[in-house]
Amino acid sequence: MAQLGRLRIPDTIFFCCDIQERFRAVIHQMPHVIHTGKIMAHASRIMEIPLLVTEQYPKALLKTVAEIPVEHGTVFEKTKFSMLTEEVTKHILSDELKDRKSVVLFGIETHVCVQQTALDLLQLGYNVHILTDGVSSQRPLDRATALRVCA
Repeated sequence: MAQLGRLRIPDTIFFCCDIQERFRAVIHQMPHVIHTGKIMAHASRIMEIPLLVTEQYPKALLKTVAEIPVEHGTVFEKTKFSMLTEEVTKHILSDELKDRKSVVLFGIETHVCVQQTALDLLQLGYNVHILTDGVSSQRPLDRATALRVCA
């Protein structure tokens, strides 16, 4: 069973969930989420921690916001709530990443995609760390409720 544990660089993957341009005007405290995403993307590059990025239906919702540098990460398109699409699951179970069992998760929306991703990762035996300053939803109550569920 997954549990709260210490993060170690060789065991960790950063998951950036759907911080996309179309959401900029509708997500509560989106500038703060973008700021945290930018810090985490830079940290990923500096510490050589793999960065996995998803974009929910980018044809309509556009790409990851320009402020977050994701060029060094692996970007996946998705059309479901959880980040754990078939492609993402294959990627995290690949020889390159299979021994990394801690995930640092940030993005939007907390009560849908972030929560479903956390639950799916826990079911696969991962330790999940949600950055509370790096997640949000359109409504603050939805964010707060999801964080309570995931606690």
